[in-house]
Amino acid sequence: MTEPAYLTGQFLLAVPGMSDPRFEHAVIAMCGHDADGALGIGLGAVVPGVGFHALLEQLEIEPGVAPNAPVHLGGPVEPRRGFVLHSTEWSGQDSVQVAGRWTLTGTLDVLRAIAEGAGPANWVVALGYAGWGAGQLEGELSRPGWLTAPAEDAVLFDAPAQERWSRAMAGAGIDPRLLVAGVGTA
Repeated sequence: MTEPAYLTGQFLLAVPGMSDPRFEHAVIAMCGHDADGALGIGLGAVVPGVGFHALLEQLEIEPGVAPNAPVHLGGPVEPRRGFVLHSTEWSGQDSVQVAGRWTLTGTLDVLRAIAEGAGPANWVVALGYAGWGAGQLEGELSRPGWLTAPAEDAVLFDAPAQERWSRAMAGAGIDPRLLVAGVGTA
């Protein structure tokens, strides 16, 4: 018997016509996926009017040398909870390695380190996450709505949020104009 294919360390991409408007043009970096469920951080949209400096100031952290990067809409689950998805050379309190490719940290120590210029070289900040219970993501993947794609660090860390979906699709060799928004019957 073969082991199931889990998506940790890959991108989950919404197809055109995704039935849930919260995930239109979604690019989700899959940070955990196993028999118990899945967790991903959305990177395809930003929180309107909220930059990294404002977030730090709300948490009473001096922005220091940190750039005023956008804060992403990580997903609909726990939208007030923050996460930093970052490169692996920095690890802190409760950091979790993601398939040896990235690190996910949800504690204030990473924000302080970034503000001090001592944090990870590459990072994105998000509020909320996308989560699925045991078997739920597999069920969604059996229906139209999602594609999986290899994750590219350049898309994750360098591309502006509004370009990530098209760049991730192109990186996977997919022309989204050729995808059908619905399904037919035979």
